[in-house]
Amino acid sequence: MVIIRPVKLEDHDGLVALAHQETFGLTSLPKDARLLRTRILESLYAFHKPVQKPGGELYVFVMEDLAIGRVIGTSCIISKVGGFQPFYTYRIDVSIHDSQTLGIRKEIPTLHLVKEHCGPSEIGGLLLAPEYRRHGNGRLLSLFRFLFMAEHPERFESVVIAEMRGVLDATGNSAFWDALGRHFFDMDYPSADLLSAMDKKFIADLMPTSPIFIPLLPKTAQQVIGEVHEQTKPALKLLLNEGFQYTQMVDIFEAGPVIQCSVEDIRIVRESRKAMVTEIQYLPGERPSHIVCTLGEEFLCFMGGVRIDENAGAHVTLEQTECVDLHIGDTIRFAPLRPTQ
Repeated sequence: MVIIRPVKLEDHDGLVALAHQETFGLTSLPKDARLLRTRILESLYAFHKPVQKPGGELYVFVMEDLAIGRVIGTSCIISKVGGFQPFYTYRIDVSIHDSQTLGIRKEIPTLHLVKEHCGPSEIGGLLLAPEYRRHGNGRLLSLFRFLFMAEHPERFESVVIAEMRGVLDATGNSAFWDALGRHFFDMDYPSADLLSAMDKKFIADLMPTSPIFIPLLPKTAQQVIGEVHEQTKPALKLLLNEGFQYTQMVDIFEAGPVIQCSVEDIRIVRESRKAMVTEIQYLPGERPSHIVCTLGEEFLCFMGGVRIDENAGAHVTLEQTECVDLHIGDTIRFAPLRPTQ
């Protein structure tokens, strides 16, 4: 059985091993061991910090296979982007060029650098060990975050975004970065992406603020603007089905799309509800139908079955009841794992 819980300091080695399973890194899950330790400490502080409004806190979660005690996945939430370190994206606009003399009117797509100091919440850092990318584990690792946000609205903004990983080649390089950013930063894409996780000041120092005319970029760079990595397509489809929509924003490093949705409009949030547990059953082999989150001192999330009785009590079915810290009388938040319609 797999569960999701807040990260602990003892998860450090497991996260380092997980990060190195990828051929290229994630900004929110760097392969740098010291930086990963810093992120774990930031997350531990965020979970125990009294919060009245979001201030850029980082919440890191891990997925654990309880049978072997191994960290097999991770994902995170940033309560607010911007602030002390701005959030940078490119906005795609259209520049109109009109000549009445020649009778020519051109609509030229352009990239405009956007610096956001007071942005929305952001989800990211989703990584799941390849051998566990089945049985709904990826869906659980993505969607549970919205139930956590729904349960703790004071910690997050009302709108959430996701920067989807853009197109990279087999060596982890970006055609978009090579055509644009590399000319100003004199470093390859992996180095720039890792540096941005530690300090974004170099972006303000070196990134050009003038509009970039997309047709002037090489065709290889134009073709990947707003596109996602092959491995990211399932995650993108999942979020779009949950209510996310494309924006006119793309990542400044590899031009992956930025999508967004109001938290209250996300399907799993709309369909979620709370109830007191009145019965727990052990039904091995039953296909789970719901994402279930415990609401006690220790947040815990897993897949199971939930049925509401005539007294509004929750009957919960689990694959292995002895592995989950769930008891009669506990209050849970739950929602269908997949859309009901």
